[in-house]
Amino acid sequence: MVELKTDREIDEMRAAGRVVGRALAAVREAARVGMTLLDLDEVARGVLKEEGATSPFLGYRPQFAPVPFPGVVCASVNDAIVHGIPDGYRLRDGDLVSIDCGAKLRGWVGDAAVSFTVGRARPADLRLIETSEAALAAGIAAAVPGNRIGDIAHAVGTVCRAAGYGVPDGFGGHGIGRAMHEDPGVPNEGPPGRGMKLRPGMVLAIEPMLIAGGTDDYRCDGDGWTLRTVDGSRAAHSEHTVAITAAGPRILTAL
Repeated sequence: MVELKTDREIDEMRAAGRVVGRALAAVREAARVGMTLLDLDEVARGVLKEEGATSPFLGYRPQFAPVPFPGVVCASVNDAIVHGIPDGYRLRDGDLVSIDCGAKLRGWVGDAAVSFTVGRARPADLRLIETSEAALAAGIAAAVPGNRIGDIAHAVGTVCRAAGYGVPDGFGGHGIGRAMHEDPGVPNEGPPGRGMKLRPGMVLAIEPMLIAGGTDDYRCDGDGWTLRTVDGSRAAHSEHTVAITAAGPRILTAL
């Protein structure tokens, strides 16, 4: 069931989204060669604590997971697509890092992700990241009343495929509100004009995931969480929480 949020409730979600935006900005600013992924997780934890927010990631355990998630961010490096567990890995020159972060504030959740490079960037990585951001922007632009979920999926997928990148099969965005994952699902590829009609009050997490090698295949690490490219190519992930309004899409996790 899809819950339509009131204008006041969307404002409350915006407050949670600002916390997410601040946490992602702080992690990105702090990231440098030699830091561990646990260091980055601690940066995000500090922002959540300062803002009086909690993490919807910490302790989260869906049916597929062998253990609860131990961090407040997903930290995915190089060939890791999503759901990377923060650990003692030390960032190296040229690493491509994707950070996904959520915050729960006064009962409402925000969720967003950003990809960036550390040290000297590879041109191919910058192009991959730019395309993930362009795909996200295209998906957000399609998130208007009267359109359908398929229009968002088609907008995202068209940008990804035109650049020659793969799209992990079966993974995409989701509804969001009082819980991190709500109906409806938001695929990253599909035919336009299909699926649920978008209405004011719907709030969606739109999140393109791109595989540089062009394949859609992925594998899961032994930790039961981290998804990696099968061909070893790099991946990027961009995400915002977006409200559907009569005035157009409202990005709730923008800093």
